Amino acid sequence: MTLAASVADYRLLARRRLPRALFDYIDGGAGNELTLAANRADLDALRLRQRVLRGVAAAGTAVEVLGQKLAQPVILGPVGLAGLYARRGEAQAARAAAAAGVPFCLSTVSICSIEEVAAASPAPFWFQLYVIRDRGYARELLARARAAGCATLVFTVDLPVFATRYRDVRNGMAGSATLGMRLARAWDAVRHAGWLLDVPLGGRPLTFGNLARAVPSARSLEAMKGWVDAQFDPAIAWRDLGWLREQWPGSILIKGVLDVDDARAAAGIGADGVLVSNHGGRQLDGAPSAISVLPRIVEAVGDRLEVLVDGGIRSGQDVAKALACGARAVMIGRAWAYALAARGEAGVGEVLALLRRELEVTLMLLGVEGAGQVDATALDGAGGV
Repeated sequence: MTLAASVADYRLLARRRLPRALFDYIDGGAGNELTLAANRADLDALRLRQRVLRGVAAAGTAVEVLGQKLAQPVILGPVGLAGLYARRGEAQAARAAAAAGVPFCLSTVSICSIEEVAAASPAPFWFQLYVIRDRGYARELLARARAAGCATLVFTVDLPVFATRYRDVRNGMAGSATLGMRLARAWDAVRHAGWLLDVPLGGRPLTFGNLARAVPSARSLEAMKGWVDAQFDPAIAWRDLGWLREQWPGSILIKGVLDVDDARAAAGIGADGVLVSNHGGRQLDGAPSAISVLPRIVEAVGDRLEVLVDGGIRSGQDVAKALACGARAVMIGRAWAYALAARGEAGVGEVLALLRRELEVTLMLLGVEGAGQVDATALDGAGGV
């Protein structure tokens, strides 16, 4: 078995195991992938301030986010179609997250349903909802999530329409595929026999579990995209979101905020937090990296909202950098999706353990005893003694 020392190693394992179209779907971004690259480049550009002789013999990684205690400041963010990367993938990831003491967030467009994940997970999980025209079905999804014990709702606002993702177009994932594309994908699946036997042939039929009642034909990517095109509402505005607060008594995290004014608007509708995010570089190509705008948003609303961030997080050092820029915690997406594709539940657990170990070492080298103590002075060039 190949030893994996980093998230980058799990990415390579996932690329070997998955058919190309599936790997490109999770790995790629919008347009020329400028924002996708900026997420990583801007994290890499930050320098941490190593301190010595600070008397830190051990460092704690635990934090509290939206009233929930986390073993480390990491959340498994919503990843659509995760059940295509490993058999009943969302259920596997939820179990790994529970074992690691961190939240798992289930996507609306998951393969496993809310109820299946609830039955599989020994701990409550979070639920992610898109802006849906059919308010009745949105209410039904929210009621199902509440019945499953979900206390935190992640409301995604940065996907009113699908951006053009060139990799998906080339692979036939962005719409109706030609016969040639279908044949090529079928041949590619045969060439990845481990994935083929585990996912399409190894379990129950693959459907979009949460959409079964809304989309009776929810057995294909084309059916899902047709539903998305019909249901995602680009006309919705902040003033329309009062109904969300009325429907959801738990915590609400608004996902997809990159602008200070939008963060203030999220506070105005009664949200409990915002996730600073550019959808992993999968929406507006040319938008800023999440880490670059994070400090401004924290400064503007950090006293009113809990601020989280995602986008390019691949290591415990990245987590520490996000904390130093003001985030309460980070969400990871690709990092756990790669691990799930590579090694299923065990792989997700390994990545979470890897991030925690790296964060512990980073905190000790920064000279701080706990994740909650990291602030801007942890960055090179900051003041402090």
